Amino acid sequence: MTQEIVVALIVALAALYAVWRWMPAPWRRAAAAGLAAGSQRAGLVDAQRAEALAASLAKSSGCGACDSCGACTPKSASSSEPESGTPATRLR
Repeated sequence: MTQEIVVALIVALAALYAVWRWMPAPWRRAAAAGLAAGSQRAGLVDAQRAEALAASLAKSSGCGACDSCGACTPKSASSSEPESGTPATRLR
């Protein structure tokens, strides 16, 4: 019985992480602000920590996180080699 509860909690946390990771950036920012405001209203954090929490949760988690940072799109079609320091060169 205890093992089943632990496994269910692990699966639920993994599903929550996957949903948060692939959530569109505007939704993620709005949800992060809501969670931070709720934790401040509940008295769990002060205003400064609530702002830091919202900023931390709203961050995109890299290329493909539906944030319009432009890191995943090439600068021009004529350039065959990406600039150094771009995500494409770090993967090589």
